[in-house]
Amino acid sequence: MYTSATRRIAGAACLAALLALSACHQPPESEQPNFIIIFTDDQGYADLSSYGGQHVSTPSIDRMAAEGVRLTNFYVAAPLCSPSRAALLTGSYPIRNDMAYGSDFLVLLAEDPKGLHPDEITLAEILQDAGYRTGMFGKWHLGDQPEFLPTRQGFDEFFGIPYSHDIHPYHPKQALMNFPPLPLLEDETVIETDPDADRLTRRFTDRAIGFIRENRNQPFFLYLAHPMPHQPLHISPEFMRDVPAELKEALGHEGDVVDYPLRDGLFRQVMKELDGTVQDILDTLRELNLDHNTLVIFTSDNGPYVGSAEPLQGRKGSTFEGGMRVPAILRWPGTLPTGEVNHEIITTMDLLPTLAGLAGAESPRDRKLDGKDVWIVLNGQDNSPHQALFYYFGNELQAVRSGAWKLHIREDHAQALYNLDTDIGEHSDVLSENPSVAQRLLRYAREFKADVADNSRPAGWRSNLVTGIFINRNGRRVHRKDSQGRQVPHGDRETLGTR
Repeated sequence: MYTSATRRIAGAACLAALLALSACHQPPESEQPNFIIIFTDDQGYADLSSYGGQHVSTPSIDRMAAEGVRLTNFYVAAPLCSPSRAALLTGSYPIRNDMAYGSDFLVLLAEDPKGLHPDEITLAEILQDAGYRTGMFGKWHLGDQPEFLPTRQGFDEFFGIPYSHDIHPYHPKQALMNFPPLPLLEDETVIETDPDADRLTRRFTDRAIGFIRENRNQPFFLYLAHPMPHQPLHISPEFMRDVPAELKEALGHEGDVVDYPLRDGLFRQVMKELDGTVQDILDTLRELNLDHNTLVIFTSDNGPYVGSAEPLQGRKGSTFEGGMRVPAILRWPGTLPTGEVNHEIITTMDLLPTLAGLAGAESPRDRKLDGKDVWIVLNGQDNSPHQALFYYFGNELQAVRSGAWKLHIREDHAQALYNLDTDIGEHSDVLSENPSVAQRLLRYAREFKADVADNSRPAGWRSNLVTGIFINRNGRRVHRKDSQGRQVPHGDRETLGTR
């Protein structure tokens, strides 16, 4: 646990000095603000009406943008689930803490020996130590072993699933993947297996609202990580009313395997339900008179798989803009500007130092962080502090951006150069006309890789993990079967280690 009363006092003093420079939009000095991060899954840049999406209708989130700040150059640190979430909570590129790749797959899977190391200092731990009540509801995806769960990473409460809801026995490639039942956890105890995915969005939202009500009289940090709109798409029964009759009928014949492409037809309804949950959160804040002391942040973990990133090129899994530039809206009535569109480069990694500063806490000094305190940038009073932004796919650095320029690289060689100010879709390669720009960005890439080599941290590893068994958190063994229906033998999970 990150603890230091003197650092909190020093952080508060520095914060006060910083805010004194601002003539307006200062956070309240009398009490610590509440923080809510709403993190959707695989939602693209254009999957909101306020970002130009014509295929969705999101009036509540659009209203949130009209009442706050909409960011157009907001980035996640990876185009995939696990590394993106690690960056959000640690303020570091996932390559720096060995979370850029799973143990043997792009992301962490069920029964994975790898996870976010318990020695990492998360945003939740910093705020918890500053006197906040912390709650996480929804999808975790940073390790399913006990040492890696949210309750070991700074969250007082957890209700959710340890990884994506498609890591379940109904996967189309189950014969190959052999996934165990999907566990639904209350803190560290499995309370259900294979929960009704149609109701997860509603259940997580209801728990989040309950958390707000229970902690109305103390500062709180709420992390609501929806599993949607990640495939397979699911909606609450009441949202099925708008689904075309032929799609309803087809869904009634799915059988034992979930039809992912068929369910893609639910996308508009999925976004409608998510939009309604945002309204429910904001209505609760108004009802409890918490509206003016709560910063709400809405964003996504990476680009779309089903939805749209237009006019950006690329999607989930890509280091083109569409894979890592995501919609982001911040709302704090009376403190942040209203109806503002901010074009500065900001990342999810910046949330840790920024929220820590607003809480009167301080970011860790015993390790290298990549996030910056961007509070005055969000207020439109300064430019982005990022000289360069680095785009990783797994452990490979594939692109670097500095200002308007973005260079795609392979094995330290320039491949293509784009001016994002004039070519947001990355269609016109201008590398040959700008060799000096390319060399400068290549230098940034080399310097960053050298810095990572000198300032990196290990992931957590669980040694001697025998596959084929999921142990729930009350100690009961849940056996799996192989493709022939035979029970897979189990073994023991032993000590936590590092590599």
